[in-house]
Amino acid sequence: MKSITLSRTVTGHYYASILTDDGANAPTPVQTLNRVVGIDMGLTHLAITSNGVKTPNPRFLKRAADNLRRKQKALSRCQKGSRGRAKARLLVAKAHERLANARADFQHKLSRQLIDENQAVVVETLKIQNLLKNRKLAKHIADASWHSLIAKLTYKAQRTGKHLVKIDPWFASSKTCSCCGHKVESMLLSVRTWDCPACGTTDIDRDINAAINIRQQGLLKLRAEGLSVPAN
Repeated sequence: MKSITLSRTVTGHYYASILTDDGANAPTPVQTLNRVVGIDMGLTHLAITSNGVKTPNPRFLKRAADNLRRKQKALSRCQKGSRGRAKARLLVAKAHERLANARADFQHKLSRQLIDENQAVVVETLKIQNLLKNRKLAKHIADASWHSLIAKLTYKAQRTGKHLVKIDPWFASSKTCSCCGHKVESMLLSVRTWDCPACGTTDIDRDINAAINIRQQGLLKLRAEGLSVPAN
């Protein structure tokens, strides 16, 4: 055992994080990759894979909004310094803690599934701080917590000797045709399917198309590192 770190939450729960050395060597990274998946992050669907699997966004904050609003209003009505205010503050803190725990539990299960089913996972390098500047979507983006999901994918991949590939944030995955590579100048967020003017492919699902493009970019990076990857 190397160290123990004790922490206390605002709700009064104590946790001990124990760092140990089990003596085992780190797993050797997989060199021959047969299962590579690209993931596009979204709001309606939290994760869309290049295989066409869409994981709905649970929207934990939206589901807990009424309960949080009711408890926060009760807190605001309490007199400062009173015992009633201390109890109301604790109820608000517990509601937020349940929300955070539910989101973390969901992301742990999803990230574990993605890592177990694939040898390499390819994701975008999202500029979360820039996305949060959109006032209409900021709350929903924060609730989706894409950065937290990617962090869980990262350490789970490292522990199992698998690969997590992050592609350039400026790569136009949604505006590029996954069939021929043609790139359109602009695409509104409201456009969910589109037709490629170059190759004639019609009814391209925006999110799945983006996930396929992300996977293809990931394959290029993996191949550049000398790894054996699928042809397409």
